[in-house]
Amino acid sequence: RIVEMAKEMGIEEPRFPKKNENCILCGLCTRVCEERMGVGAISFVNRGSERKVAVPYDKHSPICMACGACTVVCPTDAVDLSDVTLNEPRPIMADYDMGLVPRSSIYIPFAQAIPKVALIDRNTCMHFLKDVCKSCENFCEANAIDFEQEDKIEQINVGAVVLAPGYEQFDPDLKKELGYARYPNVLSSLQFERILSASGPFLGKVLRLSDEKSPGKIAWIQCVGSREVDCNYCSSVCCMYATKEAIISKEHEPDLDCTIFFIDMRAFGKGFDAYYERAKELGVKYIRCRPSSVKEVPETKNLKITYQAADGEIETEEFGMVVLSTGIRPPGEVRELAEKFGIELDRYGFAATLPLAPVETSKPGVYVCGPFASPKDIPETVMEASAGAAKAMALLTEQRGTLITHKEYPPEKDVAGQEPRIGVFICHCGRNIGGIADVPDVVEYAKTLPNVVYAEHNLYTCSTDTQDKIKEMIAEHDLNRVIVASCSPRTHEPLFRNTCREARLNEYLFEMANIRDQCTWVHMHEPEKATRKAKDLVRIAVAKARILEPLVKGTLKVNNKALVSGGGIAGMTAALNLADQGFNVHLVENQEQLGGNLVHIHSLLSGDDPQQKLKSTIEKINAHPNIDVYLKSIVSAVEGSIGNFKSTIQNNGENNGDGKQVSHGVVIVATGAEQYEPTEYLYGKNPRVLTQRTFEQWLSEDKAELKNVKSVVMIQCVGSRDETRPYCSRICCSEAIKNAIVIKNKHPETDVYILYRDIRTYGLLEEHYRTAREKGVRFIRYEEDKKPEVSANNGSFKVSCVDPVLNVPVTINSDLVVLAPAIVPGETLSEVGKLYKLSLNQDKFFLEAHMKLR
Repeated sequence: RIVEMAKEMGIEEPRFPKKNENCILCGLCTRVCEERMGVGAISFVNRGSERKVAVPYDKHSPICMACGACTVVCPTDAVDLSDVTLNEPRPIMADYDMGLVPRSSIYIPFAQAIPKVALIDRNTCMHFLKDVCKSCENFCEANAIDFEQEDKIEQINVGAVVLAPGYEQFDPDLKKELGYARYPNVLSSLQFERILSASGPFLGKVLRLSDEKSPGKIAWIQCVGSREVDCNYCSSVCCMYATKEAIISKEHEPDLDCTIFFIDMRAFGKGFDAYYERAKELGVKYIRCRPSSVKEVPETKNLKITYQAADGEIETEEFGMVVLSTGIRPPGEVRELAEKFGIELDRYGFAATLPLAPVETSKPGVYVCGPFASPKDIPETVMEASAGAAKAMALLTEQRGTLITHKEYPPEKDVAGQEPRIGVFICHCGRNIGGIADVPDVVEYAKTLPNVVYAEHNLYTCSTDTQDKIKEMIAEHDLNRVIVASCSPRTHEPLFRNTCREARLNEYLFEMANIRDQCTWVHMHEPEKATRKAKDLVRIAVAKARILEPLVKGTLKVNNKALVSGGGIAGMTAALNLADQGFNVHLVENQEQLGGNLVHIHSLLSGDDPQQKLKSTIEKINAHPNIDVYLKSIVSAVEGSIGNFKSTIQNNGENNGDGKQVSHGVVIVATGAEQYEPTEYLYGKNPRVLTQRTFEQWLSEDKAELKNVKSVVMIQCVGSRDETRPYCSRICCSEAIKNAIVIKNKHPETDVYILYRDIRTYGLLEEHYRTAREKGVRFIRYEEDKKPEVSANNGSFKVSCVDPVLNVPVTINSDLVVLAPAIVPGETLSEVGKLYKLSLNQDKFFLEAHMKLR
């Protein structure tokens, strides 16, 4: 600043006294206002010692646009915009930060944007709005500003299309009663995600917008914009992201009081129930109630929520912050998109698909994946993306490989005989690492290790700009070994190896230390131990890097056949897709017929006929020239590795010696699962205690036993969500509702009761939950520690439970008791896992390489 420079040179007092001590009458503000902005709202007035910058007649200017250009160019901060105009400057709120912080008209969308290039917002740039300014053109030393750029429309010819436009967040401003946009401490869930982020407005600290202090108590309100009359579906993701946000909040600030108000806890995904239980162990409170309003306390900006407690009493509680768990809506442009591609939408605006063809739209060759088809979470979205790509590849088989271009790398640097020169790059990984371990201290420690010539830390080492920085440092410091201490090599090692190769370094001269999974996540509440262990892991990585040698990639011929283990609908679908792409497939099924569990399914909630689908799929399998089917067979032995396996197929019913050995390059395991055999509720002791599968069979056959049935009681979560199997079987609620609707359609006079813990009709299944209630199906919730009791009573049953809403015992006389047993791993699953060296999780199901992404 000029004033500061003057003081440094010994000039304390100006020659002329001025009312505004900071203004130096340089005229930059008047010039930018007139010459750049074309307005001239301010100018010089008076002469001599009275000379100043002012608005004519010292009145607020009616022509000032409140653009703030004068305040930006003033070198002494002398300009106060409130002296110039009554117009309030309107900040441009950053979309990425969900409107929590402002941005400029020229900006990079977010820290990890690809490509990381600045852009000009035409809707706010003064040049595009009023044909003025262009100041940025003068300031940009790289001459990168080009106002003449226009959007380009390109026409490309394709054989298939995959639509993945994502979703929009429900606008919480439509729920005025919940205080959004009226009270500063009422946030949407995505805004709270940005607060939790290390790159967010508070660098990952949980602070309120009103005073930037800890909220102390946070409440989440679920189902905002979901499960309503005009939006009769569940958004599928809200329960778990609220739980995640609560857990992370407590990790950041253990003393936070976190409460989640919910209707049903829909933790239906793999590992979700365990995560839900972990949240409760950490002190997250769950209150089964849907608050109708949020009121602010003006003095403190706290928020009051009135709700009905579990004991039926009405309570009012005060919170420092309220987070609205907003639902998923189809993107606003989908109807235009649907018209362009000629596809049908459902009544909510999601792409219309079939239950047994979830990525196929109404138009052949156009596929869909992700929440554009229906609300879903990340794992399902990734799986559907793979399915959509596979369907497109089958369609484009003849053109496969015709457009491949090979990436060109610069010549590799010869490091033979050189002393190791190691560069160490340590990642904060937001707060995952930097919020626990002392990353700068680890960097200083790394600098002391042998052969380390450079070390630094980065917010996100995997970001594009940091990748460029690594390449620059390799060149600048002549590095011949690189270490990144960050997260898991499973997901990021290929990225860093590629970066080294682009910098002319052999990719195998790279080493990675996992200081997140193996360090800060383990020692989350022990920062000193985490820091010490991070140093140890970095030291180990440096020791290994010192002896790394360049390696040359070899190539092996890949066997282009596949083996699919399991002949259910999943295995058959996979086999057909591979075969349609031109690959030969060995399909192995241990039963005497194809079909798996779908053989027992006779109807779907959508009204589609699964048996017809099964029949047509089996016919396609048997008729396909690229598929060899092995019934009553198992894979008894496996050798080899990716690209070149040899599996021995043994027929169960024949003594054929060593079996048949087949060669293949990949394996798809689709061995399915089995139904838990109940031991409770008189199952196996009374023939009128059935499973849902048997009940569905009775319904499909119109069994005579159903004609005189006046009352049916269905009991959910039999053998699941307990200590033995602490997981949700995912399909039981919708299966019970489906069968309940079927019997009500056939026998409207029959009373149907469903005893449940949480109704988990996620996504579009919610519609059928409403339909069941409209048809008179009665739902009674029970608590885990107060399970229903079933006793035989003169040819019928007496089912007893406690209604937690009314807190009174309920007794139901029933003619049938129908159980929803758990899904359990198949008997052969562990053996298959051993054959192919596949890991199992704690529930004995196969473990993915990455729960969300792979």
